[in-house]
Amino acid sequence: MRVASATWPLEWHPDWRSYARKVEDWIAGCKADLAVFPEYAGMEGCLIAPPPRDTPQDWVDHATAVADRVRDLHAGLAHRHGRHILTGSLPVETDAGVVNRAWLIAPDGSVAWQDKQIPTPYERAHTALIPGDPLRVFDTALGRIGVLICHDAEFPLLARAQDCEVLLIPACTDAPHGAARVRNAARARALEGACVTVLSQTVGDVAGCCFLDTNRSGAGIFAPPDRGFPDYGILAELSPDEPGWARANVDQEALARLREGRGEVAIPLDWPMSEGRETAATVPLGITSASGAAP
Repeated sequence: MRVASATWPLEWHPDWRSYARKVEDWIAGCKADLAVFPEYAGMEGCLIAPPPRDTPQDWVDHATAVADRVRDLHAGLAHRHGRHILTGSLPVETDAGVVNRAWLIAPDGSVAWQDKQIPTPYERAHTALIPGDPLRVFDTALGRIGVLICHDAEFPLLARAQDCEVLLIPACTDAPHGAARVRNAARARALEGACVTVLSQTVGDVAGCCFLDTNRSGAGIFAPPDRGFPDYGILAELSPDEPGWARANVDQEALARLREGRGEVAIPLDWPMSEGRETAATVPLGITSASGAAP
């Protein structure tokens, strides 16, 4: 399986045609079975005219108006180019409220979605974004695929619940430390889950859009550092803030061997051994008690 992960440069467009042409050019040139776009990359579909006010909530509301159009654009391109595509996420209006949603689209044009589970403190403080539909895992012609949007990838139990072969992590971060945090999470999830993780991030500065004003990042594709994969678990990685595709071939047979317990470690199979050991007793060490004697 050939995977491509985007470091996506956000920018303004004069019209929808300009945005659609950019998306098609990237998908046509990715040379992969699976193309992954970052968190909030779908909002570029509304970077044509600004909302009435430059506030985070106004941008969230503004983006919901183009959500269906962004989804349909990617569905058509998935069919035309014969690729699986994870769209860039964007705010989507649902009966429950506005969620941060990414669509996974198959080459036949069929569509499923994953919503962000845990909005960041910024999203909770400055927008009305809410946790979306529960976690899903997708059975596809490429294997079992899971999606954790940005902050969600920092929670190991969410990844464990998906039990997938390939975990897609679309992200949007505005500083190097944020990009590093999600990258470290992606590498940890690959180790813990004996899966390949695909990190895609936005890059660039967008003047006049407070929601997407600064983006610092780099795409990467990571594997467990175990038999059949690179010693450091890095299949492909772009330099920080370098737009383009990170591409890698995923050896699905080697991955299956690890998931069956034929690696040096078998973390997914050993999860039950950790159950019941998640609490820790507090043991005083080198602390003088109130009586003056060591405990």
